[in-house]
Amino acid sequence: MDDDEHQRRWRLVLAVEEPGRTPGLDGDDLRVDRALAGLYDADRGGGLGRSAPQVARWLTEVRTLFPRRAVHQLQHDALERLKLGEALLEPELLAEIEPDVQLVTMLLGLSRSVPARAREAARVLVGRLVAELRQRLEGPLHAAARGALLRQRRTSRPRAREIDWDRTIRLNLRHWHPEARRLVPERLSGRRRRQNGLHDVIICLDQSGSMAASVVYASVLASALASIPSFHTRLIAFDTSVVDLSDRLADPVAILFGVQLGGGTEIARALAWCSAAITRPAETLLILVSDLHDGGDAADTVRRARELRRAGVKVLVLLALSDQGVPSWDTRMAGELAALGIPCFASTPDDFPGVFASALTGAERG
Repeated sequence: MDDDEHQRRWRLVLAVEEPGRTPGLDGDDLRVDRALAGLYDADRGGGLGRSAPQVARWLTEVRTLFPRRAVHQLQHDALERLKLGEALLEPELLAEIEPDVQLVTMLLGLSRSVPARAREAARVLVGRLVAELRQRLEGPLHAAARGALLRQRRTSRPRAREIDWDRTIRLNLRHWHPEARRLVPERLSGRRRRQNGLHDVIICLDQSGSMAASVVYASVLASALASIPSFHTRLIAFDTSVVDLSDRLADPVAILFGVQLGGGTEIARALAWCSAAITRPAETLLILVSDLHDGGDAADTVRRARELRRAGVKVLVLLALSDQGVPSWDTRMAGELAALGIPCFASTPDDFPGVFASALTGAERG
């Protein structure tokens, strides 16, 4: 880095007495300086203010000047420093925001307060994020599920279409007849196909405030799972009550506007609801998405989880489904569930397809 570039970067980093007029800057550098000054020099006057149109213009400028990750950080800083919660509900601001999971969870938390004039803009904003996440996650999830379904168990009595010819040839190489130039197989090896429609999947989703990011990702993934014909997928959201969102799986935006972030957490009530809804225990995978901070009867939660396992239901607990850091969870409850043979772990959304495939094949092995 030469001296001029070094000085340029320091001029952009350091605050100046007159925001937006850093000496030695011009062109896009001057625009960058003004954008940063509007946010971070607001306490010295001349900042963004809290006018939605003014903030919307600033957001448009920021998107053209900074890489996407920096845009997300600047948006969060603006919302926090300028207390823009109410302005976030203005249509002109919603139209300019670059959506990310944290901003969408903030918007969902305010969804009951969204004025009628901003509802469509709010749905469009959430829809943009959902479309982006679905494009990122759906392909790997479908591939992992398809691979698990086709991971057939070995059999020594395969039907003609089930023969694994490569393995069969290797098993019978000693039965090669040189004179006839033929291999006479005495042992067959194949993979018996599993029938479609064997699996019911229930995603039981804790919608407490601490699970906000997990709610967004789980809703998108549940919607993607529902599009796979081999599974009958249900999405159940809970706090101190339980709501079945399965009829909205075709529209993950509707799912997200159907959840109520915040409130208490009664896991036992949710497990009781799921238990009553299960008709094929041995063919059911129940995914509990929760940090296990239970505001209800913890002993009842463990008891109901034990009953599900004894009935043959495959249960796993996702303590978080998020890209953000290490989650906090109730380690005592996680330990009690793990002692029942219920795996408890956090997962990033990108790792979830592998987790799901492993759960399917584990359920098949029993």
